[in-house]
Amino acid sequence: MKPQIAIVGCGRVGTALAVWLHRAGYPVCGLSSRRLQSAEAVAALIGPRPCSQAPQTVTAEADVVFITTPDGVIETVCRQIAAAGGFRAGSVVLHCSGALPSTILAPARQSGAWIGSLHPLQSFAAPPLDRNPFAGIIVSVEGDGPALQTAEALAADLNAHPQQILTEAKALYHAAAVVASNYLVTLLDLAFTLLQQAGVAPRDAHGVLRPLIDGTLANVARIGPAAALTGPVARGDAETVVGHLEAIGAKNPESLALYRALGMATVDVAERGGHLDAAQTEHLRRLMEP
Repeated sequence: MKPQIAIVGCGRVGTALAVWLHRAGYPVCGLSSRRLQSAEAVAALIGPRPCSQAPQTVTAEADVVFITTPDGVIETVCRQIAAAGGFRAGSVVLHCSGALPSTILAPARQSGAWIGSLHPLQSFAAPPLDRNPFAGIIVSVEGDGPALQTAEALAADLNAHPQQILTEAKALYHAAAVVASNYLVTLLDLAFTLLQQAGVAPRDAHGVLRPLIDGTLANVARIGPAAALTGPVARGDAETVVGHLEAIGAKNPESLALYRALGMATVDVAERGGHLDAAQTEHLRRLMEP
């Protein structure tokens, strides 16, 4: 018999968990949300369930409680449920924040529950959920031993791949995700801007760079970042780097600081990969200094 699930916070993540855990055979014993209509909308997708704006009324009998509220109120909601006696001893309480550690659920632990977090590295669309958004993705998990085991089992039943991370390093994990996703967008925006200033139409910029981007990602996946590095910094080609700095300074001076910062970091990668000798490393670092 699979454990009973309660969902507190029926936004996109809570809705997706309710729908796909239900389809995986987990009994969803209750739904709670600040707006009752949100909980009722989820119930309409999985069948009649107790719905309430008072979360302790749906969590008290649950084996697993998901608190899928916005990050800023997870701790407050957990404290309110605990104060109302809404956590059963021996139950598991999980949140889905990528940035916050499971320790913010301390009030649940003080009530005798095991605490953890389960963060899907995925963006979630609004219903209808005709495709499993968890299938094949990485789900980071951390927390108390029993909570960790439960989170891993839930992830597997959602057809996701659980990845344990350190509770005390949760912010670093989230920073890595931000760099790989959000900052990659910023990096590509810079590349597209420079390409457009070189005369390429904005509508063509992505298509021009797409093979280079795909090839770079494939090389990183195959041999790792340091070995995959190519280009003027990896070659120690200071003359080309100087040309870049002069051209960007003339045409797009507001991007010069970002180019220098990226260049300085790239020198470090090149050194780590054994691409540069000491003299080349020092010369390139001097060029990249503000």
